Amino acid sequence: MTQHIPITAILLAAGESTRMRQQKALLPWQGTTLIQYQVNSLLEAGVSQVVVVLGYRAERLRSLLGDTSGVQTVLNLRYRTGKSSSVRAGVRQVPTDTSAVLVLSVDQPRSPELVRQVIDAYREKKAPVTYPAYQGRGGHPIIFDGALLPDMARVRESRQGLREVVQCHRARANRFTLDDAQILLDINEPGEYEKAVG
Repeated sequence: MTQHIPITAILLAAGESTRMRQQKALLPWQGTTLIQYQVNSLLEAGVSQVVVVLGYRAERLRSLLGDTSGVQTVLNLRYRTGKSSSVRAGVRQVPTDTSAVLVLSVDQPRSPELVRQVIDAYREKKAPVTYPAYQGRGGHPIIFDGALLPDMARVRESRQGLREVVQCHRARANRFTLDDAQILLDINEPGEYEKAVG
Protein backbone atom coordinates (compact mmCIF):
# COMPACT_ATOMS: atom_id res chain seq x y z
CA MET A 1 0.00 0.00 0.00
CA THR A 2 1.43 3.37 -1.01
CA GLN A 3 1.81 5.82 1.83
CA HIS A 4 -0.67 8.69 1.83
CA ILE A 5 0.81 11.79 0.27
CA PRO A 6 -1.66 14.69 0.17
CA ILE A 7 -2.22 15.86 -3.40
CA THR A 8 -4.38 18.85 -4.25
CA ALA A 9 -6.01 19.04 -7.68
CA ILE A 10 -6.60 22.36 -9.43
CA LEU A 11 -9.43 22.06 -11.94
CA LEU A 12 -9.47 24.98 -14.37
CA ALA A 13 -13.05 25.86 -15.34
CA ALA A 14 -13.06 29.64 -15.71
CA GLY A 15 -13.06 30.13 -19.48
CA GLU A 16 -15.79 31.34 -21.81
CA SER A 17 -15.58 28.35 -24.20
CA THR A 18 -15.84 30.66 -27.22
CA ARG A 19 -14.83 27.98 -29.75
CA MET A 20 -17.37 25.51 -28.34
CA ARG A 21 -20.12 28.16 -28.49
CA GLN A 22 -21.53 26.87 -25.21
CA GLN A 23 -19.99 26.50 -21.76
CA LYS A 24 -17.82 23.39 -21.83
CA ALA A 25 -18.15 22.72 -18.12
CA LEU A 26 -21.90 22.15 -18.63
CA LEU A 27 -21.60 19.69 -21.53
CA PRO A 28 -23.19 16.28 -20.86
CA TRP A 29 -20.55 13.67 -20.05
CA GLN A 30 -21.18 10.09 -18.92
CA GLY A 31 -24.53 10.80 -17.31
CA THR A 32 -23.59 14.08 -15.67
CA THR A 33 -21.92 17.38 -16.63
CA LEU A 34 -18.26 17.65 -17.57
CA ILE A 35 -17.41 19.65 -14.44
CA GLN A 36 -19.16 17.21 -12.10
CA TYR A 37 -17.58 14.24 -13.83
CA GLN A 38 -14.12 15.77 -13.47
CA VAL A 39 -14.53 16.63 -9.79
CA ASN A 40 -15.87 13.16 -8.94
CA SER A 41 -13.13 11.50 -10.98
CA LEU A 42 -10.37 13.41 -9.19
CA LEU A 43 -11.80 12.63 -5.76
CA GLU A 44 -12.29 8.98 -6.63
CA ALA A 45 -8.69 8.81 -7.85
CA GLY A 46 -7.51 9.84 -4.40
CA VAL A 47 -6.69 13.53 -4.36
CA SER A 48 -7.10 15.17 -0.96
CA GLN A 49 -8.87 18.25 -2.25
CA VAL A 50 -10.11 19.73 -5.52
CA VAL A 51 -9.79 23.48 -6.00
CA VAL A 52 -12.14 24.44 -8.84
CA VAL A 53 -11.26 27.75 -10.46
CA LEU A 54 -14.35 29.50 -11.81
CA GLY A 55 -14.81 32.68 -13.82
CA TYR A 56 -17.38 32.86 -16.62
CA ARG A 57 -20.89 32.22 -15.23
CA ALA A 58 -19.30 31.13 -11.97
CA GLU A 59 -22.50 30.94 -9.91
CA ARG A 60 -24.12 28.52 -12.33
CA LEU A 61 -21.20 26.13 -11.98
CA ARG A 62 -20.87 26.62 -8.23
CA SER A 63 -24.50 25.62 -7.75
CA LEU A 64 -23.82 22.32 -9.56
CA LEU A 65 -21.00 21.44 -7.19
CA GLY A 66 -23.04 22.16 -4.06
CA ASP A 67 -21.34 21.25 -0.79
CA THR A 68 -19.32 18.34 -2.10
CA SER A 69 -16.82 17.29 0.56
CA GLY A 70 -13.23 17.98 -0.42
CA VAL A 71 -14.19 20.57 -3.05
CA GLN A 72 -13.44 24.28 -2.84
CA THR A 73 -14.28 26.88 -5.47
CA VAL A 74 -12.33 30.04 -6.13
CA LEU A 75 -13.32 32.92 -8.40
CA ASN A 76 -10.86 34.29 -10.94
CA LEU A 77 -12.18 37.68 -11.98
CA ARG A 78 -9.34 38.00 -14.52
CA TYR A 79 -10.23 34.82 -16.42
CA ARG A 80 -10.33 36.66 -19.75
CA THR A 81 -6.56 37.27 -19.51
CA GLY A 82 -5.86 33.56 -20.03
CA LYS A 83 -5.32 30.30 -18.20
CA SER A 84 -2.28 31.52 -16.22
CA SER A 85 -4.43 33.82 -14.07
CA SER A 86 -6.61 30.81 -13.19
CA VAL A 87 -3.55 28.75 -12.26
CA ARG A 88 -2.38 31.54 -9.94
CA ALA A 89 -5.88 31.83 -8.40
CA GLY A 90 -5.92 28.08 -7.77
CA VAL A 91 -2.41 27.97 -6.33
CA ARG A 92 -3.34 30.60 -3.75
CA GLN A 93 -5.91 28.15 -2.31
CA VAL A 94 -3.58 25.14 -2.10
CA PRO A 95 -3.00 24.05 1.53
CA THR A 96 0.58 24.49 2.75
CA ASP A 97 0.87 20.80 3.71
CA THR A 98 0.19 19.64 0.15
CA SER A 99 2.95 17.43 -1.21
CA ALA A 100 1.98 17.93 -4.84
CA VAL A 101 -0.47 19.71 -7.13
CA LEU A 102 -2.28 18.05 -10.01
CA VAL A 103 -3.49 20.43 -12.72
CA LEU A 104 -6.25 19.62 -15.19
CA SER A 105 -8.62 21.66 -17.37
CA VAL A 106 -12.35 21.00 -17.39
CA ASP A 107 -12.20 20.23 -21.12
CA GLN A 108 -9.76 17.35 -20.56
CA PRO A 109 -11.98 14.59 -19.10
CA ARG A 110 -9.96 11.86 -17.42
CA SER A 111 -11.20 8.66 -15.79
CA PRO A 112 -10.42 7.95 -12.12
CA GLU A 113 -8.27 4.99 -13.24
CA LEU A 114 -6.10 7.17 -15.47
CA VAL A 115 -5.71 9.90 -12.84
CA ARG A 116 -4.77 7.23 -10.28
CA GLN A 117 -2.01 5.94 -12.58
CA VAL A 118 -0.50 9.43 -12.82
CA ILE A 119 -0.73 9.87 -9.04
CA ASP A 120 0.97 6.50 -8.49
CA ALA A 121 3.75 7.51 -10.90
CA TYR A 122 4.32 10.68 -8.87
CA ARG A 123 4.33 8.84 -5.56
CA GLU A 124 6.82 6.32 -6.87
CA LYS A 125 9.53 8.81 -7.93
CA LYS A 126 8.41 12.19 -6.50
CA ALA A 127 9.90 13.97 -9.50
CA PRO A 128 9.45 17.76 -9.73
CA VAL A 129 7.07 17.23 -12.67
CA THR A 130 5.16 14.03 -13.54
CA TYR A 131 3.06 13.53 -16.65
CA PRO A 132 1.98 10.74 -19.01
CA ALA A 133 2.81 10.37 -22.70
CA TYR A 134 1.02 8.48 -25.45
CA GLN A 135 2.75 7.59 -28.71
CA GLY A 136 5.47 10.12 -28.00
CA ARG A 137 3.15 13.01 -27.14
CA GLY A 138 2.94 14.44 -23.64
CA GLY A 139 -0.52 14.58 -22.11
CA HIS A 140 -2.52 15.44 -19.00
CA PRO A 141 -2.94 15.54 -16.07
CA ILE A 142 0.38 16.97 -14.91
CA ILE A 143 1.51 16.73 -11.29
CA PHE A 144 3.89 19.34 -9.88
CA ASP A 145 5.79 18.64 -6.68
CA GLY A 146 4.83 20.97 -3.83
CA ALA A 147 8.31 22.52 -3.94
CA LEU A 148 7.31 24.15 -7.24
CA LEU A 149 4.35 26.07 -5.78
CA PRO A 150 6.30 29.36 -5.82
CA ASP A 151 7.11 28.82 -9.52
CA MET A 152 3.45 28.04 -10.25
CA ALA A 153 2.36 31.21 -8.44
CA ARG A 154 4.45 33.28 -10.88
CA VAL A 155 3.22 31.88 -14.22
CA ARG A 156 2.25 34.37 -16.91
CA GLU A 157 0.63 33.97 -20.33
CA SER A 158 3.51 35.97 -21.84
CA ARG A 159 5.90 33.24 -20.66
CA GLN A 160 3.83 30.24 -21.81
CA GLY A 161 2.12 29.69 -18.45
CA LEU A 162 2.74 26.32 -16.81
CA ARG A 163 4.67 25.15 -19.85
CA GLU A 164 7.55 27.34 -18.63
CA VAL A 165 7.62 25.47 -15.30
CA VAL A 166 7.61 22.11 -17.10
CA GLN A 167 10.46 23.24 -19.38
CA CYS A 168 12.56 24.47 -16.44
CA HIS A 169 12.38 21.05 -14.79
CA ARG A 170 12.36 18.88 -17.93
CA ALA A 171 15.70 17.25 -17.10
CA ARG A 172 14.31 15.77 -13.87
CA ALA A 173 10.72 15.24 -15.02
CA ASN A 174 9.07 11.83 -14.84
CA ARG A 175 7.53 11.50 -18.30
CA PHE A 176 6.14 7.98 -18.48
CA THR A 177 4.34 6.13 -21.26
CA LEU A 178 0.69 5.10 -20.94
CA ASP A 179 -1.07 3.14 -23.64
CA ASP A 180 -4.19 5.27 -23.38
CA ALA A 181 -5.12 7.93 -25.95
CA GLN A 182 -7.39 9.51 -23.30
CA ILE A 183 -4.39 11.43 -21.95
CA LEU A 184 -4.41 13.55 -25.14
CA LEU A 185 -8.16 14.28 -25.15
CA ASP A 186 -8.83 18.01 -25.25
CA ILE A 187 -12.33 19.23 -26.14
CA ASN A 188 -12.29 22.69 -27.66
CA GLU A 189 -14.75 22.60 -30.54
CA PRO A 190 -18.16 21.00 -31.24
CA GLY A 191 -16.64 18.45 -33.63
CA GLU A 192 -14.14 17.28 -30.99
CA TYR A 193 -16.93 16.90 -28.46
CA GLU A 194 -19.14 14.92 -30.86
CA LYS A 195 -16.22 12.61 -31.67
CA ALA A 196 -15.42 12.12 -27.97
CA VAL A 197 -18.98 11.20 -26.98
CA GLY A 198 -19.69 9.27 -30.18
